[in-house]
Amino acid sequence: MQTHFSPAQLADPAMASSEGVIRKCVHCGFCTATCPTYVLLGDELDSPRGRIYMIKDMLENERAPSAEVVKHVDRCLSCLSCMTTCPSGVNYMHLVDHARAYINEHYDRPWHEQMLRSILAWVLPHPGRFRTALRLARIGRPMAPLFAKVGALRPIAAMLALAPKNIPAAPPKPGPTAGTRPRVALLQGCAELVLRPEFRAAAIRLLDRAGYDVVLAPGEQCCGALVHHMGREHASLEAARRNVDAWTREIETGGLEAIIVTASGCGTTIKDYGFMLRHDPAYAEKAARVSALARDISEVLIDAGLPLGDGRGLTVAYHAACSLQHGQKVTDAPKRLLAGAGYIVRTPIEAHLCCGSAGTYNILQPEIAGQLGDRKAANLARLEADVIATGNIGCAMQLAPRLGIPVVHTIELLDWATGGPVPPQLAGRDTPKDG
Repeated sequence: MQTHFSPAQLADPAMASSEGVIRKCVHCGFCTATCPTYVLLGDELDSPRGRIYMIKDMLENERAPSAEVVKHVDRCLSCLSCMTTCPSGVNYMHLVDHARAYINEHYDRPWHEQMLRSILAWVLPHPGRFRTALRLARIGRPMAPLFAKVGALRPIAAMLALAPKNIPAAPPKPGPTAGTRPRVALLQGCAELVLRPEFRAAAIRLLDRAGYDVVLAPGEQCCGALVHHMGREHASLEAARRNVDAWTREIETGGLEAIIVTASGCGTTIKDYGFMLRHDPAYAEKAARVSALARDISEVLIDAGLPLGDGRGLTVAYHAACSLQHGQKVTDAPKRLLAGAGYIVRTPIEAHLCCGSAGTYNILQPEIAGQLGDRKAANLARLEADVIATGNIGCAMQLAPRLGIPVVHTIELLDWATGGPVPPQLAGRDTPKDG
């Protein structure tokens, strides 16, 4: 795609990066076939190609973002399916991230949208605040149907619907390490830690069984993905710097084989820290080192040689999180691990399409997210599996209310098959072997 950015504009590293991305687009339209919003809505402006045209015009002419442009950029899930499909190597992720930061800086959103986004940014990345908010949600839940009838309040209704009725206790931390085995840091996370603490507990047991000493880095907090996808660039870069510092201390004191992530949405962002901080002289080298060490837990376990497992005859429907299959290009490892542990693994049709979770998307865009969630749940239900496995907390929370089948993390099933406890979502249920 031809561009006309001025030399002065290209002196800005973010603008120069976006110009390079735009120039790679050849208008082929392959991306439209795999874009969830285009498949659902059929609007060219809700396709990656359409958004690229709008973003090009906005950035190249340094226009104030219009409500129309903001609407269509906001509708993007950042599922990155288009990047898997694109034959020209267009890095749409970096382009839409820049567009969101530009919109956040130059567009005056309606007050209720600003307030909601500020609340989400203040609450979700902090487990203590998030846990308190979930307790308050119990009071507001009866009002959800009323809120759903008012356009400006539908995101509030979506939040209340997503909030679990019971809040689990905080997970245990790993015990002291012997110091004689390979050492890995496990991302503590934010939302996952509150909503499904059993994910971390299973990960620690499984990594210990695979021969690793697990540490939690003091000072490490939210990865920054949630605010990053809302265009809050300053907050996301501060989160990245904080975590780079925390993991660098661990690297320098005891060494790290890997920085392991159980929430694939977080993993995609951490693997991009090197790009995000590439022009920060104090952090560029350290951030690149952290990104190189970041790995989804399935990437580590596939090479670890886990003991043979007992899948108990269960059929598992594997839901590939977009951030794992498109963002990190990890596609086979989770399925191979599940099959190796003795499970019967099935995958749904339209496995490339997003379930509609996408960070805060199912709150900020509840109608589209709801349609995508229902579509994904229907495709999974057709597999007639005993359990759904996924690698991302957002997907688990999006799908669980829509299915009469337990939704667990892949690592919970691997942990169970190799000697760990039954996943809480499966407790009390008969397995095929029991029957």
